[in-house]
Amino acid sequence: MNSLKNELKNQIPVLQNDIKKLISEKGEQKISEVTVAQAYSGLRGIKAFVCDTSSVSADKGLIIRGIPLLEMTHVLPEEVFYLLLTGKLPNKAELQELQKEFSKHLIVPSYVWNILKEMPKDAHPMTMFNTGILAMQGESVFYEKYSKGMPKTEYWEAVLDDGIRLLAKLPSLGAGIYRMRFKKGDRIDADPNKDWSGNFVNMVGLPDESGDLHKLMQLYFMLHCDHEGGNVSAFASHTVASALSDPYYAVSAGLNGLAGPLHGLANQECLKFVLSVRDEFKGLPNSNQLKEYCWDRLNNGQVIPGYGHAVLRCPDPRFSAFVKFGQDHIKNDDVFGIVDLLFKVVPDVLQKHGKAKNPWPNVDAASGALLYHYGLKEFNFYTVLFSISRSMGMISQMVWERALGIPITRPKSVTTDWIKSSVY
Repeated sequence: MNSLKNELKNQIPVLQNDIKKLISEKGEQKISEVTVAQAYSGLRGIKAFVCDTSSVSADKGLIIRGIPLLEMTHVLPEEVFYLLLTGKLPNKAELQELQKEFSKHLIVPSYVWNILKEMPKDAHPMTMFNTGILAMQGESVFYEKYSKGMPKTEYWEAVLDDGIRLLAKLPSLGAGIYRMRFKKGDRIDADPNKDWSGNFVNMVGLPDESGDLHKLMQLYFMLHCDHEGGNVSAFASHTVASALSDPYYAVSAGLNGLAGPLHGLANQECLKFVLSVRDEFKGLPNSNQLKEYCWDRLNNGQVIPGYGHAVLRCPDPRFSAFVKFGQDHIKNDDVFGIVDLLFKVVPDVLQKHGKAKNPWPNVDAASGALLYHYGLKEFNFYTVLFSISRSMGMISQMVWERALGIPITRPKSVTTDWIKSSVY
């Protein structure tokens, strides 16, 4: 991991100096204003802190370190983690070094499995996943070094060490929980010769003679890696890490946010909707049938799951990447066929309906259907997959926050009486 750390050591002082100069010269300049409505509506749209790993453009979707997502669908998850950290894709040697570092830390400690075995048989997979992460907190490099008086200049390295050790284990932890929770048999050991996604596919034990599931998981883990800093999971992780809680605590906090139905659980609801369409029509409907079905839902006060996004005003490029994968690899499948047809029908229906600010699909409209096609049919496991991927973004942001000495997050809250006295 020397080349990765050396790259960061070269970049950190440059950015530190840039930020010091920026604060010195322009520190009093306003970049946002807060309205009363925003204060009562989840702080939406308020520009209040910095995230350089990725950004979300209303017109382009997710941009990772300056690269629009659809320009990098061929990139491996390990490569995107390197990109999130350094702002550049690794060369062959750098990628191999990172993969070798992952391979050193694949094994989940036995005590974690012992703890998970004692949980209720119907425990949610996300509860098990987060419990497993927290159980390993005692192995934190950051916690150990901080307790011994580590200098602030070394915080980021300890966070990176923790992050790589944790990321290496997440596919093993997720796959082991899948087999345990859904009674798929004994756990399958990790293979140090496989890549991050290949190990996961092997350890869940699903058939993959064509290699398409491996390709799908490479794409899935890459697409979900980051989504700037203000979403619930990233911001929760950022806030907890700002207290100098180690990555085990901070990642777990973020993933607890991801478990919410308004965040990471949304893909389950989208797939349920697609399956309800399939069941209603006993297969794939035609365009007119699907259009009428959607109008009936809207007229009954229901929504079309997977359509609309808090930020985007265009089709989510992650959705586009998944649909392109399905079109290339999946044939004669009613579930994916419905997803594809919905994209042709729903935006026009929503525009004519007139109430949707954004009639375009988000990533959740497609991801579950692809997983379902390849045999991952247990809905409540999907957010674990999201978690494995999103942890890359959380950890990358943590590394830079500690490198730049970002202080503890502590916004000022005010009372309703204060607001009334200020605006009337």
